[in-house]
Amino acid sequence: MSKKNVAVVMGGFSDEYKVSLKSGQLIYDSLDRDLYNVYKVVVLKEEWYFLNENEEKLPINKGDFSVTLSDGAILKFDVCFNIIHGAPGENGELQGYWNAIGQKYTGCDFYKSALTFNKKDTLAVLAKYRIPSAKSFYLRKGENINEEKIVEELGLPLFVKPNQSGSSLGISKVKAKSELAAAIEFAFKEDDEILIESFLNGMEVSVGVIDYKGETIVLGITEIVPHKEFFDYEAKYTTGVTNEITPGRMTEEEKARVEGAMLKIYNRLNCKGVVRIDYILHQDTNLMYVLEVNTVPGQSQNSIIPQQVRATGMSMTDFYGAIIEEALKK
Repeated sequence: MSKKNVAVVMGGFSDEYKVSLKSGQLIYDSLDRDLYNVYKVVVLKEEWYFLNENEEKLPINKGDFSVTLSDGAILKFDVCFNIIHGAPGENGELQGYWNAIGQKYTGCDFYKSALTFNKKDTLAVLAKYRIPSAKSFYLRKGENINEEKIVEELGLPLFVKPNQSGSSLGISKVKAKSELAAAIEFAFKEDDEILIESFLNGMEVSVGVIDYKGETIVLGITEIVPHKEFFDYEAKYTTGVTNEITPGRMTEEEKARVEGAMLKIYNRLNCKGVVRIDYILHQDTNLMYVLEVNTVPGQSQNSIIPQQVRATGMSMTDFYGAIIEEALKK
């Protein structure tokens, strides 16, 4: 059986591209060279390029996502391992392009990617299935801001976050009304739409769910214990700022309930590949409040999904290979 050509596609159009490059490197290093010819492709706003074995850049032909090698040969990819966080790899743009040219890829399709990248719309869809989320207030750039009404409806503290962004970029925790205007301005730097959400007191948990060898499974349940006010960009990517406990400290009943709820979300949204779902297990009600659904979760060495893979005893090589094999069936 001939080896499949796999492009590990990383980079992106947002500040998350730095995280994506680290994620891509882990996947590139982990894939089985006996099964796959593995290549690096970087997609940035200013250029799309292939990196050869000497780390030299060769341009990607956007007509069919191929590359002309130094010897003149044309290289096409059997499958693209999409590991771009944010635009264009997590919001559906790249998936729509790949669909148009007939290129296979890992993860969710263009519609599910676009839906889940939009926090407001995702929570609205999940609400139809009686999956609760925090009470929220939606704003678009240029709209009048009634701070009194926001605080009256949501209370304090509250969270202000971009509607379409990842890696906790642009998020603020607001403890006093006097901090609200600056937090809104900060969030609007990342997106023209923002969500302002009520504070939920409880355990923050992150759960990996995946289509694995023909079965949808919960990969792991990780408890997030940030030493800062909340799980922001620094807390996510700075060693020692957060304790990430896998498996999370919960009863067997809570674990079973979490697994059932996460599988329900994954299946109702018709997700593919590996997805990370973040939620709060409320301290008082013991209900699960979904925060967001990440269809291209971080895969750097210290990211939550690789932690969960290691906790199961599964090898990274087997894990990423299974993702590729599922994508090749599309």
